[in-house]
Parts: sequence; structure tokens; C-alpha cells
Amino acid sequence: MLIADRGSAATTGAESIFAEMLADVLRVDRVSVDSHFFDELGADSLVMAHFCARVRKRGDLPSVSMKDIYRYPTIRSLAAALADVAPSSPRPAVPAAIEPPTPTSTREYILCGVLQGLFFLAYSYLAVLAIDTGYAWVSAGSSAVEMYLRLVLAGSGAFLVVCAVPIAAKWVLIGRWKAQQIRLWSLAYVRFWIVKTLVRSSPAARLFIGTPLYLLYLRALGAKIGPGVVIFSRRVPVCTDLLTIGAGAVIRREAIFNCYRAQGGRIEIGAVTLGRDVFVGERSVLDINTCMGDGAQLGHASALHSGQAVPAGEWWHGCPAQRTDVNYVKVPPARCGTLRRAAYSAAALLAVLLLYLPLVQAGFSLAIVAASSLAEVLVPSARAGTLWGLVIEALIFSLVLFFGLALVGLLLTGAVSRVLNAFIKPDTVYPLYGFHDAAHRAIARIGRMRFFTYLFGDSSYIVHFLQWLGYRLSPVMQTGVNFGTEVMHANPSLSAVGTGTMVADGLHLVNDEVSSTSFRVSRVAIGPQNFLGNDVTYPAGGRTGDNVLLGTKVLVPLDGKIREGVGLLGAPCFEIPRSVERDMRFDHLRTGEALRRGLAAKNRCDLQTIGVFLFTRWVGVFLFALLYLAALELYDVLPHGVNAGFFGLSVVVTAVYLTGVQRCIIALRPVRPTICSIYHPDFWCAERIWKVHPIHYLHTFDGTPFKNLLWRLMGVRVGRRVFDDGAHISEPTLTAIGDESVLNYRSKIQCHSQEDGTFKCDRTTVGAGCTIGVGAFILYGVTMGDGSVLAADSFLMKGEYVPARARWGGNPATEM
Repeated sequence: MLIADRGSAATTGAESIFAEMLADVLRVDRVSVDSHFFDELGADSLVMAHFCARVRKRGDLPSVSMKDIYRYPTIRSLAAALADVAPSSPRPAVPAAIEPPTPTSTREYILCGVLQGLFFLAYSYLAVLAIDTGYAWVSAGSSAVEMYLRLVLAGSGAFLVVCAVPIAAKWVLIGRWKAQQIRLWSLAYVRFWIVKTLVRSSPAARLFIGTPLYLLYLRALGAKIGPGVVIFSRRVPVCTDLLTIGAGAVIRREAIFNCYRAQGGRIEIGAVTLGRDVFVGERSVLDINTCMGDGAQLGHASALHSGQAVPAGEWWHGCPAQRTDVNYVKVPPARCGTLRRAAYSAAALLAVLLLYLPLVQAGFSLAIVAASSLAEVLVPSARAGTLWGLVIEALIFSLVLFFGLALVGLLLTGAVSRVLNAFIKPDTVYPLYGFHDAAHRAIARIGRMRFFTYLFGDSSYIVHFLQWLGYRLSPVMQTGVNFGTEVMHANPSLSAVGTGTMVADGLHLVNDEVSSTSFRVSRVAIGPQNFLGNDVTYPAGGRTGDNVLLGTKVLVPLDGKIREGVGLLGAPCFEIPRSVERDMRFDHLRTGEALRRGLAAKNRCDLQTIGVFLFTRWVGVFLFALLYLAALELYDVLPHGVNAGFFGLSVVVTAVYLTGVQRCIIALRPVRPTICSIYHPDFWCAERIWKVHPIHYLHTFDGTPFKNLLWRLMGVRVGRRVFDDGAHISEPTLTAIGDESVLNYRSKIQCHSQEDGTFKCDRTTVGAGCTIGVGAFILYGVTMGDGSVLAADSFLMKGEYVPARARWGGNPATEM
């Protein structure tokens, strides 16, 4: 019997077993059945995750989840809550819910990569021919006016062709999408990949999102979309014939509704059906075979798993979604007729054809000519056409392009946001598709620019950048880690973050509310002394106050009391301790002289990291420019196919260079499992690795075998024939992925956490044949057994163990 410190004893068999197992995890002789896990025993979520894993491994006890731990934080209360659950027999080796994996072959894997490479070269070849023909025709103009008109005609024609190619490719290669399964790396998959790549890279999917023109593009691809629909999401659906959206529906930014997913060696294609006046919130995920009835709502940071259906008129949120009383559409409607939508679309199209495209093409051409002329003046010995001449020209061109755009962009981001913001009044309802809407969209587009947040994030300088944009942060308590490298907002002037608050990464402030006809902007305020984990979506009206911990991917509450002095975790959220003793071990370094010395040292290191980021990114631009200019110079000398090879080589060389740079930085000070202060050099080196991470460039290779080669170059232990459709791995050398595993679109493996002043990292292992669902998030210290599945948008907490061939899901994830 394990005697409690207060004299209480374990009185049941379950209590004795739980007490013995927890004592073993804590490495103590005994624990009390009435002691609070966090407040009295000093455990944290990682320790309790290990405890839960040991309970599940026994097989003769009820399964315990982290949600149970937080809800019943003593052994006695936990055992009592689980007393009604009959002891389970050992689980079967293969649950019936998981289909057996579809086998793949190395021969098909290699052939698929070859065909994908050939497709890219063929597309580059056609691009080279089009660029040369258009440039020659434009240059033949006899006056500036004629050249401008030719530039507009050539640019418009090329733009329309590039927009039409994905549509034609889809109907020629696929026809109509049907609910089916496609074996990975097969010839059918190659067709799927070609269409997916073309559809997502189309300029129509980038420039016209949120306008009726984008709806026309999706309809041309086969989607069934009713009148008055508004889609703000930048995540372009692929299997469009299976997408049905009723009239008046609204889909917010960052929502994912691909109509396909990858699992068990295959692509599974299924329907997504949305009724009339449906609302889908920010950062929400709609898995295949999901539907929402007329007037239904899915809240922010929520997910519908495959097979879920929201009845008409009901409001759901969470992961997996469940019914709620929270109304996510509070903005009144406004007059927004067909004529208004048509006029806005025509204006957007003309702005692109008459201003944007000519400006980009002319600016690019003038920059090349100016670089060539300047090279001849500065280095007369470097004759045009020679290798040395090309190097000098590429050097000047890349310097002007990279640093010039960075400087101009830095000046314009804040200035433009402030000027346009003068035309928009908070809490005022405006109709869509008018001047105020155009100003609001321009401000929001600036807020999604990642370059400057990557440049200044995880350093003291991000605070000054956000204040330049319009954030209200005063008085600032500088920690050196006030914000991470990804901060997004709809309106910076209406964004406020309290003193002493720290944000890990991926914060999205939702300053605007929209309907199918109207919008309004509102102030978003996060209280002081908060800590926000990764990928937090914070909407206007969030019911949190001072001293709150918002866990990773938490669903911020919009109803009930103001939460203060607590932690919130999960979707829907529940309360957890604000902090535990183990997370306070470095608090003494965050005050007084220790903070001053630590912050000064971190600032010096951050300046070096910013310098490394700028230099390495500029060298990447230089390499790309060198190969691009070489292709132009040798266009009339070499066959066009060789020139297309130069264009393709520029993409590959830049990718290899950027991944090689990060591997070298990792080699200088490898990231190892550790717990340290944010003012320790180990943490600063980890920040440098995150900053130079080329993940946004690597997305070019999503769905190809080349992505695995690049991950291996960065240090990830990747098995054979792993399928990566757009995952992010933050610490490559701490991550291992088994053979034939599947990483879905926008999934994430993060082998660290930064909570208040403490940095923790550990290894994560994904077994063979595993599936990580669309938008799912895995923290450090996790082990997924062979053949296990993590459902879409799920959050697998640190230290969790997923048994082999088990299906887990939810936020936080538990066995389904």
C-alpha cells in the first residue's frame, strides 16, 4: 500500500496501480492518492502524458487521456471517475476502422519522380518559348505608348493562357473527379499531381481569391457553387467536381477543404457539401465526406472529420466538431447586388491586366537592363556574355532586387496600412465589393506578408516592426521573444497585446467579421501577462483576460465568463493550470540584472541571426538570378530545351543551397533534447535554425520524391517512399519518419515548445506506415506506432504514445 503524505491511503486496486505507476514515472518512492498532480506533486503535461501511456500499455485498465488528467487531478478522483468503465481486454492488433494500407513499389516511386521532373522541364520549355516570343514582340514597338500597349496585350494573353491551362489539364487528364482511391506513385497519381500543381499555382487562385472571379475559376474546374458565395480561403480545393457550396455561403481565410486526403499508401477522394448560408471559420478543416446543412456554422479553429455532418441551422465548433451555442456570424447583412459584384470583379481584372502585370514585367526587364549597364560601368573588364560578366550582372541584379525590395517594402507596409486604415471605421458595417472593402483587403494582404515577421520574429525587433504597422503594445516589457516568426492580422491598427505577453508562433488575430454581403472590423485585445502557444486563432470578442495561458491550437472561447489566471487547452477549450513548478525553474532569469544581461546577450545573437538570414537568402536570389540570366544570354546560342533546363536547374540549385545552409547551421551547434532558459545559447541556436528554415520554398516539391531527398539533406531520418503533401518539420535532426508514412497537407511536426521563459525540446518518432492528417500538429517527445493514424486538424500533445495501428484524433488527441 502507498501511504499518502497526509495519511490517506490507496483504498482500491485501481488507486494502488495508478499510484504505483505515477510514482515510477515521477521517480519517487510513493505518492498520495489525494495529492494534486500539478500543484503538489510538481508534475507537468509531459510527465502526465508518460503516465497515461503506461496506463494504456497495460491493456487491463480504462484508457486515460490528458483531458481526464486535467479534469480529475488526483489519483483518487481519477480512479473514481473511471470506476464505471469496465476493464478492457487487450485491443485487437488491427482495428476494423483502419483500412489496410495500399502497397507501393520502389520502381513506381522512381518512375513517378522522373515523370514529375520531365513535366516540370516541359512546362519550363513552353514558358521559355512564350517569354521569348512575347519579349521580341513587345520590343518591336516604335514608341513608349505602343510598347506599353503591346506589353498589356502580351501580358493579358499570357495571363489568360496560364489561367486556362489548369482547367484544360483537369478536363483532359482527369475528366470529372469521382469518389475513388488512387495508389501513391502510380501513373494515376502522376495525373493527379499534375492537375493539383497546376490548379494551386494558377494566378487566378492567387490574385482573385475572395472575388466572384475566383468562383468562376472554380466553376470552370467543375465545382458546384451557388450565387452570392464568398470564399476568402487561400487553400485552393483540388477535386472540385466533388465540391458543392450553396448560395450565400462564407468560407474564411486559411480554411482547408481539399476534397482529398492521403492515407495508407493512397489518395482518397471524397465530397465536401455545404448548404445555403453556411459559415466556415478561420483555420478550420473540412475532411472528405463531410457536409453542412443550410444555415449551419463551423467555428474558428475547428474541424469536421470524415463522416461528420452538421444539421441545418446548427452551430458547431471544436475538433472533432460538436454542437455549441456560439454564433460566429454577428455582422448584419448589407446591400450587395449582382451589379456591385460584377463591377468589383471587372475593376480587379483591369487592375491586374493594365497595372499589375505591366508593372511587374517592365520593372523586371528594366532591372535586368540596368544591372547589365551598371556592370559594364563598374567593371569594364567584365565583357557582356562572358562568365565573369554574368556573375557581376547577377550580383548587381540580386542586390538591387533583394535589398531594394526589402527596404521599399519595409517603408510601405506601415505607411500604406496607416493611410488605408483612415478610410475604415471600427465597428461600422460596410458592404462587400466596394472601396472600403478594397482598402480592407489591401491592409489584410499586407498583414499576411511573411518576410518581415520572419526577419524580425523571435527577437526584440519584432515589437518595433509591429508598432510600425500599427499594433498597440505599450508599455512594452521586452523579453526578446515577445512574438514568433509568424504573426497575421486583418487590421494592425485594431490589434492590441498587453504588457508581458509572449507569443510562441503562428498567431492569427481575426479583426474582421464577414457575411456573404458585408463586413466590419473590430478591435482585438489580448490581455497582459499571457502566454500564447503555437497556431492560436484569436477572434474579436475573445473571453480571456490577464495572466492566461492559451495552449497550442486552442479554441479561444467567445462566451461565458472572462478567464483569468488559468490555462486553456483544446477545442472546445477546458481549463488547466496556468503554470506548474517545473515551468518556473528559470523565472529568476526574467527579472532584474539577470534579465538585463541575458536580454543584451540575446539581442547580440539575434542581430547575427538576422544577418545570416539576409545574407543566405540573398545568395539564394543570386544563384537563381545567375542561372536565369545565363539562360537569357545563351537563348540564341543553345537549343531551347537546354535553356529550359537552366530554368529548372535554378529552382533545384536554390532548393539544395537553402537546405544545405540549414544543415550547416545545425552542424555548428546541433539541437539536442534539452530544457533550458530562453536566455541560454542553446535556445538562440534553435531560433536561428527556425529562421533560416526554407519550408516555404520546399513546398515547391510537395508530393514528389524530391521532397524526401531535401528532408534527408536537412537531417530528417526519412524512410522509404514517404509521401509528403506539404508538411512542416521544425527540428529536422530530432525527427524520424518510418517507411511509407504519409504527411498530409499543412501538417506539422514540432519537436519543441517555448512556454513563458522555458524552452523544451525532444525527439519525435513516427513509425512505418503512419498517417498524419490534414492540418494535424504533433509536439515533441511523441512516438507513433507503426500503422497508426492521426486524424485531420488534431493536436497530439507532447510525450504522447500512440499504439501501433491505432486511430487517434481530436484536440487534444485521444483514441477514437
